[in-house]
Amino acid sequence: MNHFDKINYIYFLGIGGIGMSALARYFNLLGKKVYGYDLTPSPLTQSLEKEGIEIVYNDDISLIPMNCMAQKEKTMVVFTPAVPQDNKIFGYFAGNRYFLIKRARVLGMISDKYNLIAVSGTHGKTTTSSVIANILRCNSADSFAFLGGISKNFDSNLMMPKNKEAFENSETLLVAEADEFDRSFLWLTPRVSVITYVDADHLDIYKDRADLIATFNSFAQKGKQDGAVIVNKKIEELIDTKGIKKIIYSDDDKTADYYAENVRLENGFFVIDAVTPKGVIKDVKIGARGRVNIENTMACIAATQLSGIDDLIIKKGVETFMGVKRRMDFHVQTSDVIYIDDYAHHPRELSATINSVRELFPGKKITGIFQPHLYTRTRDFATDFAKSLDLLDEVILMDIYPAREKPIVGVDSKLIAGLMKNKNTFLINQKEQIIEKIVQEKPQVLLTLGAGSIDRLIQPLKQVLGQDESVKTENI
Repeated sequence: MNHFDKINYIYFLGIGGIGMSALARYFNLLGKKVYGYDLTPSPLTQSLEKEGIEIVYNDDISLIPMNCMAQKEKTMVVFTPAVPQDNKIFGYFAGNRYFLIKRARVLGMISDKYNLIAVSGTHGKTTTSSVIANILRCNSADSFAFLGGISKNFDSNLMMPKNKEAFENSETLLVAEADEFDRSFLWLTPRVSVITYVDADHLDIYKDRADLIATFNSFAQKGKQDGAVIVNKKIEELIDTKGIKKIIYSDDDKTADYYAENVRLENGFFVIDAVTPKGVIKDVKIGARGRVNIENTMACIAATQLSGIDDLIIKKGVETFMGVKRRMDFHVQTSDVIYIDDYAHHPRELSATINSVRELFPGKKITGIFQPHLYTRTRDFATDFAKSLDLLDEVILMDIYPAREKPIVGVDSKLIAGLMKNKNTFLINQKEQIIEKIVQEKPQVLLTLGAGSIDRLIQPLKQVLGQDESVKTENI
C-alpha cells in the first residue's frame, strides 16, 4: 500500500522553498488537496497558486483550512528546519498532534518505491541532477525528477511520468537532489549515488569539515549493495563506500573511469569526447555553460550509463539541456553587454563561475553584484569570499541575506570588503542605487551572484540593459 493512500490533505510549511514546492506539485498532480504557508509571495509561490494550490502568507491559525481542522486523521503536515519553532501555524499542528513529517523524509518515502539516482555534494547538485533529468526525459521510459532548481527544459523543479504504469513499476528511474543540509540526504536509499564535492559548508549544522565528510560517507554507505557510488576524482580518497562499487569521474584525469578528452570551446559551448568503460562518446556538446560543467557532465554520463540508458540518448540529453534558472543563467547577450545570473553562494562556486565567465569572454571587464547568504557562512568563509570576489574587476556588495538566521555581531558585508584587495568594491544595498550604479558604469559583463533575494534584481537589470521593457525600476 502507498504510504500516502489514507492522506487527503497536505499542508506545507515553507511551501515556497525549492524542495518543498516540488513535493507540493507532486501531491497536487496525484490529486491530493494541497495547502501551504510561506513568509512572502514569490514567483514560485505564484506558479503554485496558478496550479491550484492554496497558499497564505500570514502566520495566523484562523487561516488553516477547515479540511485540515475537521479531518486531522487524513491530514499530513510537511515542514523543513527553516520553519521557526515559534511559528503559530506549526505550533497549532504540533500541539494538536497532527502527522508532522520533514520534507526530506517524505522524499525518501516516495523514492523508496523506485530506482533512485541521488545527486549529492556541496556544489553542482542542481545542474547535475537537472542534466540527468533531461537525459531521462529523452529516454523512451517514463521517469521522475525532484530538482533543486527550475529546469528550463520543462519549466519546473518536478518531472512526472506521463503513463500510470510508471507509478507502479519499481524499476522506474527517479533522480533527486540529495541535500546535505540538516543531514537530509540520509533519508535516501539510492541505487546510484553521485558525490560531487565535500567542501566545508553548513557549519551551523556540522561541527567541521571532518563531520561533513563523515556524513557524506554515511550517505554513500546507505546505497543499495548492487548499485554504485559515483565520486569526483578530486575527493576519491575521502569517500569510503564500504564495498558498494565506487566509480570515479573527472574532467581530465585519465586514471578515472569516466573522463573527458579533446576538450574544445565552440561558439560559447564546450565540446568533448567522453571516455567511458563502454567506449568513447564522440563530439558531445555540453548544453550547461561553463568549464565546471565538463566535470558535472561526466558524472551525468556515468549515472545514466550505469542506469541502463543508451549512449545516443545520453548524448542527446546532454546536448539539448537548456540550463537551470539561476545557474549560469544568460539573460542578456548582445555586442554591448553580457548579463548572467548565478546562484553561487560559496567561495568555490563564486570562483568557478567567475573563472568560467572570464574564459568565455576574455579581455572583457567583469562587474559582479554579490549578496552574501547567511551570517554563519559569511563568518566562516569571509577570507575565502574576499579572494573569490577579487577575481572580479568591479564588485558591488549587498547586505547579508539572513534566511533562517539571527544577526551575529561584527559579521556583515564590510567584513568581506575589508579583506579584499580589489579597490573597485562598493557597498550598496538599495536596489534603486544598484540600478543607478549599473546605468552609470555601463558594464561589459555583469554578474548577479548569491542565494538570497538578489534574483529580484534580474528583471530591473534586464530593463535598464534594454532587454525587458515591461518592468519599471520603481517596482523593485
